[in-house]
Amino acid sequence: MNEDLKKELGKIAGAVRQLSMEAVQKANSGHPGMPMGCAELGAYMYGVLLKHNPKNPKWVNRDRVVLSAGHGSMWLYSCLHMSGFKVSIDDIKKFRQLHSITPGHPEYGVTEGVEATTGPLGQGVGNAVGMALGLKLLGTKFNRENYPLFNSKVFCVAGDGCMMEGISSEASSFAGHLKIDNLVLIYDSNHICLDGPLAECMSEDTKARYKAYGWDVFECDGYDLEKMDAIFTDIRKKQERPVLIVLHTVIGKGSPHKAGTHKAHGSPLGADEVKETKKLLGLPDEEFYVPQSVYSYFEQRLAKDVALESEWNEMFRKWSMDFPDLAAEYEKMQSHHLPEDLEKTLLQMEVKNPIASRASSGACIQTLAKLLPQLYGGSADLSGSDETMMKDFPIVTPGDFSGRNMKYGVREFAMAAMTAGLSLTGMIQPYCGTFFTFSDYMRNAIRLASLSPYHVIYQFTHDSIFLGEDGPTHQSIEQLASLRAMPNLHVIRPADTHEVKMAWIAALRYKGPTAIVLSRQNLPDIEATKLPFDKGMGLGGYIVKKEVGRANFTLFSTGSELSLALEVADRLEKLGKSVRVVSMPCWAIFEKQSEEYKKSVAGGDLGVRVAIEAAVEFGWHKYIGRDGVAICMEGFGHSAPAADLAQEFGFTTDAIVERLLLTQSSNG
Repeated sequence: MNEDLKKELGKIAGAVRQLSMEAVQKANSGHPGMPMGCAELGAYMYGVLLKHNPKNPKWVNRDRVVLSAGHGSMWLYSCLHMSGFKVSIDDIKKFRQLHSITPGHPEYGVTEGVEATTGPLGQGVGNAVGMALGLKLLGTKFNRENYPLFNSKVFCVAGDGCMMEGISSEASSFAGHLKIDNLVLIYDSNHICLDGPLAECMSEDTKARYKAYGWDVFECDGYDLEKMDAIFTDIRKKQERPVLIVLHTVIGKGSPHKAGTHKAHGSPLGADEVKETKKLLGLPDEEFYVPQSVYSYFEQRLAKDVALESEWNEMFRKWSMDFPDLAAEYEKMQSHHLPEDLEKTLLQMEVKNPIASRASSGACIQTLAKLLPQLYGGSADLSGSDETMMKDFPIVTPGDFSGRNMKYGVREFAMAAMTAGLSLTGMIQPYCGTFFTFSDYMRNAIRLASLSPYHVIYQFTHDSIFLGEDGPTHQSIEQLASLRAMPNLHVIRPADTHEVKMAWIAALRYKGPTAIVLSRQNLPDIEATKLPFDKGMGLGGYIVKKEVGRANFTLFSTGSELSLALEVADRLEKLGKSVRVVSMPCWAIFEKQSEEYKKSVAGGDLGVRVAIEAAVEFGWHKYIGRDGVAICMEGFGHSAPAADLAQEFGFTTDAIVERLLLTQSSNG
């Protein structure tokens, strides 16, 4: 590395420090320490290392940067601004302000150049592993001799907090197992966390841990640009497994009184400290100053970036001519193509009756796998039980990425974050599966998928107390309410095979996350659910049994309890009562319908309103009213056969009818 380049990178690093501490100070909120400590890293990555095109942030073969240490967002925003992404100085000045594109933690879809929504520490590591895995899958599928369509790398910047969070361990273990050789994790090792010195809470040998995972490990002074360049150049030339670079830095570097302390972590330096820091670093007194030579440097760099993508585009054109069948599949994956006759195809698929909805969903997956090349799936050590395995396609194994099934092992949280990373490749439609109760382990990753939102599908099985003998540790009761509370997440609990088929159509069409919640026990087919998508599942809730005259009772239900609700309705009708039954497989979809439609299903005088669901009642009173009857779980379940649990908790026709007649009698 020549002296002129080192000098220019020094100016870029100075600008990163200046923009970062001033933006945090102006907002009176934020984390200046990481951006100031990693300024040279940012200058080198965006000034030298990255293969990308800021004028086309979605170029498919770009290198990706994931800032897992999302509190250091001003590091990323400063680099994006200088390197030519659509982040202006005015945007920098609006850091952490309402409706700005520079929020406190990076958000995918809000800011160009932000590759993933990060913030909760460690999740960016999981996202990065998923992205790198996805790019390996795409490269294996599409690369041919002399046509390296996919050869980019994923760089993840993480801090001490990310290393302490368990998700990074889960994801890193998985990456080492698969020998993912396009992933570089940069550990900003500054020995400080928000509460004080790292030594007060962590003393592990992180390098040894990553070597044990099967990673290559490097170590570097965060301010030695020549050593940094040598390491990254070596990695670019030859990488055989995931790489950890332990980068030794000083948090808040340059601050005369706060550098190297937790005081630089989570709050502004203070106006006087900013002034003294600028003086100490030789930075100009002008606020939000970037030297013109820095802009000029990146303009020249940008011309090379544009040319690099142009070369790739020409290679892609030739590849498309040489491999037209592959090119057609590429287009399907890029557009997430769904066949026009998909609904018809699924409806024609024969599935035995009765059958557990997990099994009917597994049957759908087999059909969809043949139709949708973009579909990739995996399970947390449960593929034989949650029915997620695509049987006609191989498993991804260490060094072999030709399969479409991932065995994530017992790593639910990382699985969810990695699934998001797969989605972020833009060409993969991922799904993942586990038991519904274990969604609690995944919850924060599901939350970020909903916030972003990412197009991912979760297949959750063993959905209620009726899984039986495994007992209350595995019997989901509060998970439905918990996930229904999450904005943008479609939670679908289908009642039979037809609703399962329609649930998959809903999930594939919705450009956000979907949780399909499925039974362990067999469910009968229900004739009344056999409606076209846009008359049934596509509405979220719909009438499956119409009352005669004025309704005495209206029963709302989902999943395995819908057939029970219909049995209750039949019994009540034999007793001279008029009953409406409503299937409510997805509240979120139902709430998106017109007010007129929602009133036609759940509005007006419907007699005694009743919810029947083997889960907690939380949320149901929106539909059944304050005085409605919630035949739901009021506590945890027990370890026992499903039939015994139905008797114990009142989920039988006799028990429900008796309760409803008593309720009607007491109401006059």
